[in-house]
Amino acid sequence: MPQERRKSRRRGAAMVELALVLLPLLAIIFAIIDFSLAVFLKSTFRHAAREGARYAVTGRTSAGMGQDASIRGVVQKNAMGFPDGTSGAAKIYIRYYNPGTLVETQSNAGGNIVEVSIEGYTWNWIAPVMRSATPPMTVLARSSDRMENTPGGISPPR
Repeated sequence: MPQERRKSRRRGAAMVELALVLLPLLAIIFAIIDFSLAVFLKSTFRHAAREGARYAVTGRTSAGMGQDASIRGVVQKNAMGFPDGTSGAAKIYIRYYNPGTLVETQSNAGGNIVEVSIEGYTWNWIAPVMRSATPPMTVLARSSDRMENTPGGISPPR
């Protein structure tokens, strides 16, 4: 009889120990997953912006689209569906700069600098420590390159 009482007390102690160990362990696991997803998102957006800039410098366009819309499509395709639809396309910015003055211009002529960026995209943490006090992460990725001269010297429509 005394041995049975000890076993039942041990079961209770094991449950308390499990609760004390499991909660911090799960918090650490969720934190690792959460930060890994944030790093993955940032690197994916950098890659997508870089691919958009590479596409922009060639002066190509997709069928029936202007150059800016074509660049946005390439960025969305390479961003693995994160900035999708028209709301996602609104977060993709294409700017052209004069290489001599670095002043923003409306011309996508050869020799100008093109900057492709994803701005204002927010990512909500999966497991924040305090939900009301943890703001979402805002992701920014930029890439720029110099536009090539197009054959015949005619820039594609924007």
